[in-house]
Formats: sequence, structure tokens, C-alpha cells
Amino acid sequence: MTTMPYRVARYRLLLVKDGTVPTSWDRQLRQSRDVADLMADVVAGLDREAFFVVLLDGKNRASGINLVSLGSLTAALVHPREVFKAAIAGSAAALVLVHNHPSGDPSPSPEDRAITERLVQVGELVGIKVLDHIVLGEAGTFRSFADEGLLGGAR
Repeated sequence: MTTMPYRVARYRLLLVKDGTVPTSWDRQLRQSRDVADLMADVVAGLDREAFFVVLLDGKNRASGINLVSLGSLTAALVHPREVFKAAIAGSAAALVLVHNHPSGDPSPSPEDRAITERLVQVGELVGIKVLDHIVLGEAGTFRSFADEGLLGGAR
């Protein structure tokens, strides 16, 4: 009796540019306000939580924005694998996490703190530094984990 050889799939990874985000940011993102301003139009009008990753090049310029998760009114499911997939494929030197709170209150939840801590640890492991996590509220309000010292010294 002849057995068929076992076959393993062969893959290649493609990074697909899915449009652009209009911005005047052609300079370094130096502070949390820069990121909040960059992302304000992206999240404007969303009626549910959305979790994004802003990919940064070696000079802290935004090289891409990736929607990681579109959730519900009060939560978005975020897994480190999905956060770092685009960062690795996009050759990001660093990244900034960004999500909105449709309630308008940008105060980080305990879940926000927990996922941020986990993502900082994964970033250290894979060599892509998480510089900040920005939570966007209404009317230009935001909270920055880095500004508030909530990244465990990573800045």
C-alpha cells in the first residue's frame, strides 16, 4: 500500500496598503497631543470602540495606521498577535496604541491598563517598543499612558 506524502502549505506574507488617511503630519510625533490630533479624524463619529496601532519609523514618523479591532459600545477585543502582526510586517521601529471611548470619557479602564501592560511586554520581547497608549474621548479630550507614567518607564 502506497501512502500519499504529507503536504505542508507554503506561505508568503504580503503587506497591502488599504488606502490613506489624509494628514498634514510629515514630521515626528513628539508628544501625545500629536498622536491624538493625528487620530481624531480617524475615530470621529464612531459609535463603538475601535483599537488602532500607529506604526512609527526610526524617526518616530507615522508610517501606517492599522485597525486592530472594532468592538462594541464599551469594549474592543485586542490580542497581542493582531497588534504586532502589522507592526512586524510593516517593519515598524515603534508603535503607539490608540483607541476611543464612545462614552466621551477618556479615562482608562482596568482592562485598558491590563492590555497595555501585556502589549508593552510583548513589544519588549519582539523588539518593537510601545511608546504610548492614547485613549480618545469627545471634543479632543484624551489620556496618555506615557504622560501619566502608566507604561512602566517605557517612553
